[in-house]
Amino acid sequence: MTRLTPGAEAVLAAQSPGRPFEDMTAAEARAAFDRGWPELQEPAASGLADGPLPLSLAGRPALAWRGTDAPDAGAPVILYLHGGGWVVGSPASHAAICQRLAAATGAVVVCPDYRLAPEHPFPAAIEDALACLDALPGVADELGVDPGRVLVAGDSAGGNLAAVAALASVRDPALPRVSAQLLFYPNTDATQGADSYTRFAEGFGLSAATMRWFRDQYVSHDRLEDWRVSPLLAERAMLAEAPAAFIALAEADILHDEGAAYADALGAAGAKVTCRTWHGELHGFLSHCRHSPAAFDAIAEAADWLRRLG
Repeated sequence: MTRLTPGAEAVLAAQSPGRPFEDMTAAEARAAFDRGWPELQEPAASGLADGPLPLSLAGRPALAWRGTDAPDAGAPVILYLHGGGWVVGSPASHAAICQRLAAATGAVVVCPDYRLAPEHPFPAAIEDALACLDALPGVADELGVDPGRVLVAGDSAGGNLAAVAALASVRDPALPRVSAQLLFYPNTDATQGADSYTRFAEGFGLSAATMRWFRDQYVSHDRLEDWRVSPLLAERAMLAEAPAAFIALAEADILHDEGAAYADALGAAGAKVTCRTWHGELHGFLSHCRHSPAAFDAIAEAADWLRRLG
């Protein structure tokens, strides 16, 4: 039986009782999400040179943060794709994650406001993600970053987009080559058949019913096995060329098993991958920094992994 951390228990207490997203319209879900996330987060206390810097990236609004240790020119740049089931979320809702990531890595973290479903279903979000990736060299001087040191990162649905963008960067020579990817409890298999969907179907924050609703807002069932939706189902040859990956998972999460399976698939194909599970934690724990020390630990471990990667 999974034993939750005190922080995870506090998050569940803060979130319940609540009306599930699947009983709402997309607009109602966004409003509810925006009311709830400030209760769980707090901004980074230190480690930021400046920010947020508003900018336009491929026609999409974005926010950027600069770590104190980032050089004035030639800094690495992390394209961060926010979570929210492709339906909710924004750069503002994930600012605390981006701030901590910038502070820990000494990078410039850029978070674009990509189009959301159901108004803009698949492939709109990944088209925006790739367009923003492609646009980074054009703002390199403005941000003081090295267009040859591009990373992608994301959580949940944003982890899905980051994983797909990383694979796309090795398929399309016109895109900037991604050097590494940081995936936090990513969606990797839209067929949703993993055992963790049963183990943690209810009572652990993100439910199986809510995740089905998110998916169905985003993509039609005839596209579930498209690698741009389900990177776990990408061909082995494509996975073999994937950039080095750090994958952080939550134990008490319906997405745990597909994230672990993606790590296994990358490793079996020959890609460099490190996968770590935070025991007793819930889906979304990076956004639970007011309650969960794991929110800080996961960012610190990802930053340490990047330093060792070189």
